[in-house]
Amino acid sequence: MNFPKLSDSFRLERLTLPEGQLRVVIDTDTFNEVDDQFAVAHALLSPERMAVEALYAAPYFNQRSSSPKDGMEKSYQELHTLLGRLGKPSEGLVYAGSTDYLSSSELPQESEVARDLVKRAMSSKEPLYVMAIGAITNIASAILLEPQIIERIVVVWLGGHALHWPHTREFNLKQDIHASRIILDSGVPLVLIPCLGVASHLILSISELETFAKTCGAMGEYLVNTIASARHEHAQHRAWSRIIWDISASAYFIDDAWVPTEFKPSPLLSSEFTWSFDGSRPLIRVANMVWRDAIFSDLFQKLAVHAQKL
Repeated sequence: MNFPKLSDSFRLERLTLPEGQLRVVIDTDTFNEVDDQFAVAHALLSPERMAVEALYAAPYFNQRSSSPKDGMEKSYQELHTLLGRLGKPSEGLVYAGSTDYLSSSELPQESEVARDLVKRAMSSKEPLYVMAIGAITNIASAILLEPQIIERIVVVWLGGHALHWPHTREFNLKQDIHASRIILDSGVPLVLIPCLGVASHLILSISELETFAKTCGAMGEYLVNTIASARHEHAQHRAWSRIIWDISASAYFIDDAWVPTEFKPSPLLSSEFTWSFDGSRPLIRVANMVWRDAIFSDLFQKLAVHAQKL
């Protein structure tokens, strides 16, 4: 596949967040885990920074689904549920994504999401920011359908582990290796937020959540209940906490100082799910840490303000 060649100056400009409100779409496997709900709510409660134009359901396959299609469909329904808790209409906002992973690096998975992303990206020269917090199948499919969109989008993806980690067998990345390689190889302006070693610092205790979110209306109660349900799945309750790493992506948009990054050549992904490096590859931004307290403080404050308005 031949992708458009972006100049270094263009890439650096696109990888610098402008001031003001950003056009954003969110690609999420919302039913897979409990942290997607936090990230989606955080984004939707930050309209001063993020104009969320669409919510895309991503496929996933694990013990919480019977197939990638089932995972996508459950995530699609969960997005409607989440919007209901926030008191926001879902009509025209939620889109169904891929029903399977890519079978090769050249054949896209046709879906409502992939077509919408192409149409939305090509409708304006103003960049469209893609907040991706699941398998990257939908976004890679859109790039295969219309490679020109890499000139119109910026992808912020929670995927893989830190570049110094001994492996990168992380759920979002390893589900669809073809899609992951397309995102890394195509030259699309990319902000990569690794999980272990970076976003894994975003840990939340049940007592902290109950103190600051339980009284924050239907959305706060919903988030508390999702964490409480996850806690009961673990035999060890003492000193228990939950990783809420998806919220790193929404935090980056709201204040990129909360998720410090550095420019690195896009890493190569091996078939054994390890990183290797070639200095000639396109530069991307790679997150190297997160300011945990500032991020959760912002979320709790916005949940409280939202509850007061209802």
